Formats: sequence, C-alpha cells, structure tokens
Amino acid sequence: MDLNSASSIVLQVLTQATSQDTAVLKPAEEQLKQWETQPGFYSVLLNIFTNHTLDVNVRWLAVLYFKNGIDRYWRRVAPHALSEEEKATLRAGLIANFNEPVNQIATQISVLIAKVARVDCPRQWPELIPTLVESVKVQDDLRQHRALLTFYHVTKTLASKRLAADRKLFYDLASGIYSFACSLWNHHTDTFLQQVCTGDEAAATNSLERTLLSLKASSLKDTYLYIFQGFLHAVFERLKQFLECSRSIRAENVCRDRLEKTIILFTKVLLDFLDQHPFSFTPLIQRSLEFAVSYVFTEAGEGIVFERFIVQCMNLIKMIVKNYAYKPSKNIEDSSPETLEAHKIKTEFFTYPTLMEICRRLVTHYFLLTKEELAMWEEDPEGFTVEETGGDSWKYSLRPCTEVLFIDIFHEYNQTLTPVLLEMVQSLQASTNMEDTSAILIKDAVYNAVGLAAYELFDSVDFDQWFKNQLLAELQVSHNRYKPIRRRVIWLIGQWISVKFKSDLRPVLYEAIRNLLQDQDLVVSKNNCLPVDDFEFRTDQFLPYLESMFTLLFQLLQEVTQCDTKMHVLHVLSCVIERVSMQVRPYVGCLVQYLPLLWKQSEEHNMLRCAILTTLIHLVQGLGADSKSLYPFLLPVIQLSTDVSQPPHVYLLEDGLELWLVTLENSPCLTPELLSIFQNMSALLELSSENFTNCFKIINAYIFLSSSEFLQMYAADLCRSFCEVLKDTTTDGQVQVLKNACKYFPFPFGLLLFQRYPVVMSTYLGIMGRILLQNAKFFSLLLNQMACELGQELDQILGNMIEMWVDRMDNITQPERRKLSALALLSLLPSLNSVIQDKFCGIINISVEGLHDVMSEDPETETYKDCMLMSHFEEFKVTEDEEPPTEQDKRKKILALKDPVHTVSLQQFVYEKLKAQQELLGEQGFQALMETVDTEIVAQLQKFLQGF
Repeated sequence: MDLNSASSIVLQVLTQATSQDTAVLKPAEEQLKQWETQPGFYSVLLNIFTNHTLDVNVRWLAVLYFKNGIDRYWRRVAPHALSEEEKATLRAGLIANFNEPVNQIATQISVLIAKVARVDCPRQWPELIPTLVESVKVQDDLRQHRALLTFYHVTKTLASKRLAADRKLFYDLASGIYSFACSLWNHHTDTFLQQVCTGDEAAATNSLERTLLSLKASSLKDTYLYIFQGFLHAVFERLKQFLECSRSIRAENVCRDRLEKTIILFTKVLLDFLDQHPFSFTPLIQRSLEFAVSYVFTEAGEGIVFERFIVQCMNLIKMIVKNYAYKPSKNIEDSSPETLEAHKIKTEFFTYPTLMEICRRLVTHYFLLTKEELAMWEEDPEGFTVEETGGDSWKYSLRPCTEVLFIDIFHEYNQTLTPVLLEMVQSLQASTNMEDTSAILIKDAVYNAVGLAAYELFDSVDFDQWFKNQLLAELQVSHNRYKPIRRRVIWLIGQWISVKFKSDLRPVLYEAIRNLLQDQDLVVSKNNCLPVDDFEFRTDQFLPYLESMFTLLFQLLQEVTQCDTKMHVLHVLSCVIERVSMQVRPYVGCLVQYLPLLWKQSEEHNMLRCAILTTLIHLVQGLGADSKSLYPFLLPVIQLSTDVSQPPHVYLLEDGLELWLVTLENSPCLTPELLSIFQNMSALLELSSENFTNCFKIINAYIFLSSSEFLQMYAADLCRSFCEVLKDTTTDGQVQVLKNACKYFPFPFGLLLFQRYPVVMSTYLGIMGRILLQNAKFFSLLLNQMACELGQELDQILGNMIEMWVDRMDNITQPERRKLSALALLSLLPSLNSVIQDKFCGIINISVEGLHDVMSEDPETETYKDCMLMSHFEEFKVTEDEEPPTEQDKRKKILALKDPVHTVSLQQFVYEKLKAQQELLGEQGFQALMETVDTEIVAQLQKFLQGF
C-alpha cells in the first residue's frame, strides 16, 4: 500500500466509518476489514492518528484499528503478520513525539505502545525505555505527562509477563529504572506539596496527576522486593504529608478528589504487597499497625481522615491480624522463624490497652447509626437493608468493614476482649430514656457487637436468661424512637438462635415475631427472619403459629419491592414449607396464585428466579400428588430453566433440574406435557458431567412413572446420547454413564467381560441377572449377537460369562443383588449343556452364598425363612423427623412386590432347580454332578434345604 496515495483513501473510509448512517458505515467497516492484512495499512493509520489537524473521531478510530491490529498481526507467527521492516518503522513513529493533545487518544496510544512492548521489548525495541526516561525529564508539561503516562503503561504491561525468561528480563529492566521511577515520584510529590503551600491550585493539580502516574510506575512490586521495602517506608511518610496537606484544600476543589485518590493508591500499594508477599512485609508490620491504629482509633485522625482511607486502614489491620503466614502452629517447633517473628511483633503491639481502645472505638464510634442512615431507614427501609448487607461491601464500605474487623479481632483476642464487651452490656441493663437518642444508638451498637461475636461469647453469656429478663420486654416497647432497638434485638436473636437458645423458649419468640411481622420496617433485614432453619426447630411448637405467620410473610412478599428483600422473604417461606411439609397445604393457595406473577415480573432478575425455583421445590414436596394442579405454571418454568439454548439456563439450570426431579417424584401420573419437556435432556447430557447425577435421577423417575410410554418415545434418543457421552467424557463420567445407562439398555457382554470397575461390574451383573431370569429368550439373542461379533462359539461366550460371574461375586455387596445373581444362574438349570454342567460347582457356590445372605433362622423350629420376601403392600410409617413418602416411593414399593427378589423364595427355587436337574440326569448322573461341589458347601446346602 503506497502511503502517499493510500492516505487520502483510508482517511475517507475512516471518516465514513464514523458516520451514524448504517448505509455509509457498514461498507466502510467492510473495507477497513479487508485492508487489515495489507502491507502499509498500519503505517497509514499511524500517520492519520498522529496528525492533530484531523477530526478527533477519525483519529480515535484509527488508533483503535491500529491497537486491534497489534493483537492480531504483530507476532511473527501470526497469519498475515506485519513485516519486520514495517514494524521497525512503526516502532520509531510511535515514540517520535509525546505531544498528543487529546487525553483519551493519548491513553490509547500509551496502551498500544505497551502492547508492542510486551512482544518486542527489550530485544527488538531496546531504545523504548531510554527514550521514555529522557522524555519524562523534559520541561514541556504536555510531553512530560504523555511520556509518563506511556512509561506507566509499559512498565505495568511488562511486569504482567509470567514466563521465567520474561521475568528475568523485566527484573534486569526494573533494576535499571526503579531508582529513576522513585526519584521521579519524589520530585513530583515535593513539587505538589510546595505548590499546595503557596496556594497555586492549578499547578498543584497538574503535579498531583504526575505524582499519581509516577507512583503507579514505582509500585510494581513483584520483582524487586527488598529495595521495594525502602519505597514502602517512604510511603508512610508521604501518606502523613498528604493527610496533613488535605487540611488546607477545600472539599469542593478538584485537587481534593485527586489527593484522596492518591492517598488510597498509597494504601492499596501496602495492601497488595502484604497480600502477595507477607513475609517480606514483616519489617513493616509494626509501622503499619501504628500508622493505621493512630489515624483510625485515636484523635490523630480527627479532621483529616475520610471514609475510604479509614476502610483501607481497617483492611490493613484485618489482613495483619488474620494473616495465616503470621500464625504459629500449635506445636511452636513446627513454625518457621519468619512466622514466629511476625507473631512476636503482633503480640507486642496488641496489648490490653490497645485492644480495649480498638474494641470500644469500634463499638461506640463506628457501629453507631448515623443521622443519614436513620433518615434513609425511615424513608426507605428496604433500600437501607440492601445497602447494609451487600455482597463484598465489607471491602469498600465503612460499616460492613468495621463489623468484619471487629469479628476478626474479637476471634483472635477473645479472652482479652470478652470482659470489655460484657462490661459494656452490663452498663445497659437499666431502662433506656426514650428522649436520649445517644443512649439508644449506643445500645444498638453494643447489641450489634454481641450478635457479631455470638460464637465467641457462647460460654460467657446466658442468652436464655437475657432473652427472658430483658430482650423480650424490649421487643414489646412500642415507642417509635425505640424502633432501632426492636430491629436490633430481633436480629440479635437471629444471630444467637443457632448458637445458644433453649427450645422451650421458641413459642414465646414466635409470638413476638408474629407481632413484629406487621411492621415492615423491622422485618426486611436479611437476618430478621423466622428461626425455622436451625437444627432444633420443632414442628409441633410452630404449628399453632403457622397460618398467621404464613399469611403475614405472604403479605410482606407482596409489599416489598427490592429483589434482595423478596429473595429473603422467599427463603423464609421456603424454610417454613420445608419444615412443616404437608401441613402447609391449607395455606399455600395465595402463594401458588402469586408466584406466576412474580416469575413474570422477575424476567430480568435471574437470582430472584432462582429463589422462586427453590420455593417451588419445597412447595411441590409439601403438596405431593396435589402439585399436579401447578403444572400449567410449573412445567413451562422447568422447560425454560433446563433449556440450554436459553441464556437464563446459566443461572437457573441447577435449581431447574432439582425442581424437575421433585415434580416427577411427586407426580401421580405421566402427562403429555410432562413427557414433552424431556426433549431438553439430550442437550443436557452433552453439556457436562456436572449434571449427570440429577439427569440420571430424572431419567429414573420417568422410568418409574411410566416405563413403556417413556421408553417408546425416547429410548432411541437416549441410546444415542449415552453413546456420545461415553466418547467425550472423563473416566469418572464414563463410570457414571455406564452405571445408569445399563439399567435401561443392555450393553454388549464385551463391555462386561473387560470391565475393571467393581461398582460398574456389580451393576452389569445385576442387569444381566434380570434379563436372564425374566426374559431368557432375549438373553439368548444377546448371546448369539455377541458370539457373532467376537467370532466365538455361543457356548464359549456363555462359559466365560458364568466363570466371570462366579469370580466377581465378591464385587456384589448388596444382598438383593446377590440373591438376584443366585436366582439368575439357577435359572439355567435344568440343562444338559456341557458348559453349564461344567460350571455347576460355581452355580451352587453362588446359590449357597445367596442363602447365607437372605435366610434367617427361627430358633424355636430350627427352620429357615427367606427374609426378603414381601407378600403385601405395607403403608409407610413416618416419624416427625422423616420426610413423608413421595409418589415415587410408593411406585418403587409396588414395583418391588413384582420383583423376583421379593416374590421368589431362594430356598424353594434352589430345591426345585436341583430336583429338576436330578430328574433330567437320573440319580447316578446327578450324584456325579454333586461330587464336583466342595463337601462343606454341600453340607451347608443340605442344612438350608431341611424339610424339603
């Protein structure tokens, strides 16, 4: 591509590519795509985006195309790679002038230079770093800033390389530029501080921008740890200077915002280094703790600290307190010297006065609800609760961060801090003056601390007495100003309910909660929910409150608007349904009618839909066979949740599969709609082995529900799916497929003969046993097919199978399968076949083993009885602690009544088969056959057959 002639053409097409008219835009994009592999194209782009007289949008697009081209065509091994000659020209052009006037374009140019540097520096581009170093020394403000910006992106990119050779190269490079980067940072920092003192805010803002960039470039800590420690010591001094500097900068000044960002970057450098190199950080532990504690927990920080800085300091303390590298082993001798040194520093710092002050300040200062929080709670209780309990908010927000720090410090130093907290609780025993807002907020904060430390206070607090003597009464105080305490008390009980709370007190608590449920402001909190998911829940205690509680919870579900709140309420409703099971049936009508509407409203909120799926799972289990009335809503939900072609399946699949399974287990019959959604299964089996277990359970459930109708429609598809899965899945996945698939489809005997996994072998033998016992004709067809495939005689195949069965009998551990094996092999008798007679000894051995497994002796009559026989359907007897039987449980029991294992007496069967063999061979021939059996086995057999 000739540069002179091509530049105007490319410029014209780029201009068209910035058009809002798709008729102009699309052809231009196609043309640019075709030029991507043309020699000289990127040289033209370089000329265009470095020409400051052209339209900014055109230049921006040229930079983006250039950057994308580096990713695709810069490496020598890439298809259509750029020539070395063109790359050399481009590299020289990129660093010829650092004078880009537009910030956004300058940033993109810096990034693309870093991308080239990642591939070419320092071998093919040795002049890059020296050029950058010289450029950041110039007096021109624009050139210096752009060079510094590029310097930062280049060093950041080079530091991210992980191959050993690349790390060595960067180490050598970093060693050469580190001192320069630090001096640059110090220079710009000093300049900024001087300009702040003289009141030159505009100049100070520019210097601060350079301070930020040079700090980022200086803080590439991965490669030069020991010299970096010196840099970190300097960071503490600079932090103090910047914090003091903030006193003289007005809050509305743009420089103030950048100053705070710089301070946060300082603390982030400390946190990152501590996280990645804890032992190298050991010399800094003492100074870090002194710095953070003085600014956050003493008067030193008053008037200069701000929220994000406090959060960072608390995170620094927390990471030091909780760091596993600093915790000695129980056996001190097993701990490294570095660990013992760090632990010693921590122990010497966290004295009783220091810990007491931290604890008191956390509770009485940082735990206090602010006026803004109280106002927000009053105006929007749901929004306040969601804000308060957000995911990773402890890392970034002050209140969650203080609570996490309190928990970690209390856990680490509970023996020291427990008396301090108990003293604070003791001071609150007297009644609270409703006019004293400060006292109410202090009580809220102390109760918060006791809830957070519940597990640590187990042996120190008699919570039952506290509940009866004080907390219960506080729940009944109706004064509006006491609302924060009522809310905190019910949260506090929620924290302690699974730690230490007598079961006998639960009815009193249910009564109190029922009253509180009528006040939405008090119950929307994440933890302010019914204690129905703890281990000591008793259904009989809760049943008197079930109707009113369920009604109030449902009303709350309708009234709240935040997704998080609806999820919390649904969780409580699910727990109630799960706990009381069938006894919830009279009260769920309203919920059943509301869930379709909620599902429709939550189309954009997949996590809320997951909560709805969980509720439906428990609802179906509670309704049992009556859940069929939900099918018009339920089955489309299952269809969508398990359809891998629909985007929501990423979130809904796991719960959707479980809902599908419980729906089948509780279904009274197979409906066409229920049969139809099985079309989703083939894609699910191909998706991944993670879902195999639930998928096979679902297939089993269809088999139990209506095997003939189901297999008639889907047997061929299932066979194909199983065969495809076997090709692609792991060994464990193959085992899982084989274990389940052979329940429905008889796999070739060849797989059986070479099977190495005992569990799968046991399953195969069970399937073969059923075929042999219940469909001898089909068994013969399988033998013939196998003989043809292997080119062997039918008798040889049969003999190998019987011999393998006898050898592997120990793999079969379930008594039912062992009896089935005995019945199956005995079904080969009577026979004149020489192979079967040759294996007669093995068949008798298995039969006697089976008799030992299933026969029980009556001591009075000294006779034996097959204990696996079932003569009639026995109703399920369910205790309070057990789940009620599903429709599938009933189907399994009915099916068991038809199973030869439960209908045929092994004792009787052995006798009849041996009698028939005797009649076929005659007395002498039969006696000769019996002589092949061990005499001890014969004696045991005769003992079992007494009376026949």
